[in-house]
Amino acid sequence: MAGYKAPLRDMRYVLYDLFDGASLTTLPGYEEFTADLIDPVLEEAAKICEDVLQPLNRPGDEEGCVLENGVVRTPKGFPEAYRTFREGGWTSITCDPAHGGQGLPQVVNTFIEEMICAANLSFGMYPGLSHGAYVALKQFGTEDQKARYLPALVDGTWTGTMCLTEPQCGTDLGLLRTKAVPDGEGGYKITGTKIFISAGDHDLTENILHLVLARLPDAPKGIKGISLFLVPKVLVTEEGALGDRNAVTCGALEHKMGIKASSTCVLNFDEATGWLIGEPHKGMRAMFAMMNTARLGVGVQGLGLAEASYQGAVAYARDRLQGRSPSGVKAPDKPADPLIVHPDVRRMLLTQRAIVEGGRALAAWVGLALDRQHHAGDPATRAEAGEFVALMTPVVKALLTDLGSEATNLGVQVFGGHGYIREHGMEQYIRDCRITQIYEGTNGIQALDLVGRKLPENAGRNLRRFFHPVADYIEARLDDDTLAEFVGPLAKTFVRLQQATAQVARVGMTKPAEAAAAATDYQRLLGFTALAYLWARMAELSLPKAGTAEDNDAFHSAKVATARVFMERLLPQTSGLFATIMAGGRSLEAFPDAAF
Repeated sequence: MAGYKAPLRDMRYVLYDLFDGASLTTLPGYEEFTADLIDPVLEEAAKICEDVLQPLNRPGDEEGCVLENGVVRTPKGFPEAYRTFREGGWTSITCDPAHGGQGLPQVVNTFIEEMICAANLSFGMYPGLSHGAYVALKQFGTEDQKARYLPALVDGTWTGTMCLTEPQCGTDLGLLRTKAVPDGEGGYKITGTKIFISAGDHDLTENILHLVLARLPDAPKGIKGISLFLVPKVLVTEEGALGDRNAVTCGALEHKMGIKASSTCVLNFDEATGWLIGEPHKGMRAMFAMMNTARLGVGVQGLGLAEASYQGAVAYARDRLQGRSPSGVKAPDKPADPLIVHPDVRRMLLTQRAIVEGGRALAAWVGLALDRQHHAGDPATRAEAGEFVALMTPVVKALLTDLGSEATNLGVQVFGGHGYIREHGMEQYIRDCRITQIYEGTNGIQALDLVGRKLPENAGRNLRRFFHPVADYIEARLDDDTLAEFVGPLAKTFVRLQQATAQVARVGMTKPAEAAAAATDYQRLLGFTALAYLWARMAELSLPKAGTAEDNDAFHSAKVATARVFMERLLPQTSGLFATIMAGGRSLEAFPDAAF
């Protein structure tokens, strides 16, 4: 299987050059997070991902998880790797120091999550789900709940889950049936079945904290009647010690296309003891705190898998000899030229590269906004950052997973038949990536959320947080001839986005089905506009350095060249997206149901 090397050089470029990571120290609570502290953290993260997690990726996929006599076992090596991971403090990176966390910036964690997902996505599911539970419990739990459960969740001694889906309801949680009945002692008895529960049971920790959506006896119908409950796998005593086993059991493990080393469980709650988190019938607020965190994380999963596939494809294309270059022999001392000289192979590799490097910049942009949202001293700055994050969360989730799927498919194509067989591990990236377009809200749901909620929300201010910096950038540089090949295409795409936005907003007021039909294409158009903006900025940064003594590793030259590939070969698809959006949804609506 192809190896993995963390792209630390590019991560540092994005953090410090593109986004002025040094400015993090101006945020309250982040004063000490200079490059001298952040860089060693990233380097240590790279080591554990390259040396501990990545070697377990393919064996874990081959072995999978096993349920025997009610006990779920993860693949060989996973418990030991998790112990190393936990003891290294990696479960607590961005958690509040008040609960034992390290309090590092979210943008730093974005890079760490990318490395984990690239090295071993199945492994990353276990601490990833725990962090989502931490976010919800920290924000909505009582002081007693936080004191009792958060320290063990933060240090990784216990893990957490989010239990939403049931056999009859996935996206439509209004159909949820799990019941919660008061037990007369301040708790509740939870009864029901949940499916598709990632990390629902395993042998990595002694306890698992399940965050479960359920209905109280007096609950209103629909999603307005859903409450959130904390249901531990093992009950916790007043002193904080582990007590009796709760009435939560794993009924089955799902047999999946990918992420096979992640235990995806059917969980049965048989009058299990639980405690209300937050207010009655307000569970969706707390659950969305988890889901929004998870959606950004899922976008990074797509990014990480794209990076891993790209690295594998490049290594193979350098070594594999096939045919001769159309422009003439490149390796006369060999029986054939390496794949990397062939135009179509270069097309695939450079498409992967443009996706990965642009996606990394996008993920970091939103990660930095999260840091400002939660740490800026000025309330107005916090509010503006929050509006930007709200707008971009569905975009990051959908765009980076859609592009991740495209990139991992290209990786297999570079290998040809050798990519299709399991020996090289390239097909695993496709299988693992496919779920990212589905869970935490399918990408179609993300598009509906963007168009139906995030665009009109806050009187349209969310969209202005994106439009204004892009418009200002274009206006300031439109007459700069040195940047014309980057700013010109960006400007044209931005105009299309503005026109498409007006169209979607107009039809959405009177014909919501029309807006829904355009939602997926609109979401991709907005995402590609964001990538074009970031690529133009990166080209501007690297152009003066390309080919100079400062560019001794040719990093900046490659950055400019990749920016050209994006502008010339990927961005033009926005013309088709625009045409599709403006065509409306009549052809979709007019097709007769009976003809399907």
